[in-house]
Amino acid sequence: MARIAPVPVDTASEGVKAVFDSFMAARGNVPNMFRTLALVPELVTTLQAHFAAVLNAGTVELKLKELVVVRVSQLNNCDYCLASHTKIARQLGATDETFEELQCAIESPTFTEREKAAIAFAERLTVDSLGVDDAMFERLKEHFTDSEIVELAAVAGLFNYFNRFNNALQVEITR
Repeated sequence: MARIAPVPVDTASEGVKAVFDSFMAARGNVPNMFRTLALVPELVTTLQAHFAAVLNAGTVELKLKELVVVRVSQLNNCDYCLASHTKIARQLGATDETFEELQCAIESPTFTEREKAAIAFAERLTVDSLGVDDAMFERLKEHFTDSEIVELAAVAGLFNYFNRFNNALQVEITR
């Protein structure tokens, strides 16, 4: 059970209602995490905009961003984010095998060298951000531009935040 009750969709204030409406239009529901964030309207409006920019802006393909989200969420044991983002990744072509192989991506033939570099970076950023050494960074630069590396860091960083938020508050999976 959630530790904090999310804002009911039908009682949201005007500013929050606009955020909720954008989710309804895009996905047919309002994620419970954003309904919980709506208890502080300034948070839900700014985080929704940041969330949209992190996932949709830039040149790194959405499927790779979603694989990063899933891997970070696996490492942080965030059932909430895994439920939502494995579904999205599946819509982009990922399979059960993809999710299993993510746990050993570096050795897996399932992923390209580019994908392996991104996943390894996300893992290191999640587990030990100071451990992102020069060798790892050089490997990243073989496959990504500086702006794409910033995109990957933003995805992994944002979902480390979301994972911790959802785990600590025991936000219920959106159905």
